[in-house]
Amino acid sequence: MKATLILENGDVFTGRSIGAVADRVCEMVFNTSMTGYQEILTDPSYAGQGIVMSYPLIGNYGVNDEDNESERPWAQAFIVRHLARRGSNFRCQGDLDAYLKQYHITGIEGVDTRALTRILRSQGTMNGMITCAEDFSVETCLEKIRAYRVQDTVRQVTCHAPCVYPADGQQKLRVALMDYGFKKNMVRGLQKRGCEVTVFPAYTPAQTILDGKFDGVMLSNGPGDPAENVEIIAELKTLYDSDIPIFAVCLGHQLLALANGCKTHKMTFGHRGANHPVKELASGRCFITSQNHGYVVTPESVDPAVAKISYVNVNEGSVEGLEYVRPNCFTVQFHPEAAPGPQDTATLFDHFVQMMKGGAR
Repeated sequence: MKATLILENGDVFTGRSIGAVADRVCEMVFNTSMTGYQEILTDPSYAGQGIVMSYPLIGNYGVNDEDNESERPWAQAFIVRHLARRGSNFRCQGDLDAYLKQYHITGIEGVDTRALTRILRSQGTMNGMITCAEDFSVETCLEKIRAYRVQDTVRQVTCHAPCVYPADGQQKLRVALMDYGFKKNMVRGLQKRGCEVTVFPAYTPAQTILDGKFDGVMLSNGPGDPAENVEIIAELKTLYDSDIPIFAVCLGHQLLALANGCKTHKMTFGHRGANHPVKELASGRCFITSQNHGYVVTPESVDPAVAKISYVNVNEGSVEGLEYVRPNCFTVQFHPEAAPGPQDTATLFDHFVQMMKGGAR
């Protein structure tokens, strides 16, 4: 079946329908990863977005029940150059097209995704629409496209009640994980280091966490504009003003920065992929990181009396981490749980555990 992709700037791409056939309007972003498409689709940080995979062959190893980073995919649309019709891998349990249909994700294949990526990279992230209609008005579609906004996404993806994940082996520490759109591998990274992890809804009051006598707090990744989460930012200020160890990733990193007077801004096209080089300023070492974000902390807004920039992006110098003056508190923009290197930055979990052991409750 024919499918059409219309971008906010008026560009039109024609291809073949994959996944669901429903019309879909969303924010179009690109990801440069060669693998990991199932983890990408199920990353809650993609809520409200359509994903353009710049690598030309997607779906070649199929899908399985183990690689989901959440209970369901959150991406609204999926755009590929070529979709493999059959997965070839000993872990394969199904094909990607059936997976997209199962979760009602609208997709299109047969478009030049590298040309599409160049447009989004040069002109910036923009809204788009995929339709399978034979007869449609581009102008009418553009009205819908330009009216679309990614809003209130943290409330959409967060859990509704606390959930406890036991430690692997002997329990040593208890961690409260604030769910702004957490990924399962984040929990696994803590479990295998002897942590019992309690995942809390995003809007849980800070005092509830402090009353729980946890050894540490982890602030998860998540979708959308960090500045719109006014309630969460206020609660994080209370957590920060306590002495509990804090480790934050991606959206959590941005939210804690906002709680401490920093500013954030939307990037032209963001960072989404598994090959982003990041430099640790203290050591001069570079790491290959996995990233998925469209907003970043504004470097000029970081008060040296509150925090210092600890990591920067090698490509364009954006803020990739903050080390706070307040003891036992550090944050990173990238994803240490996503295994891009594959273990380049997993030691950040070890650092967090050592912080908690130093002041175990």
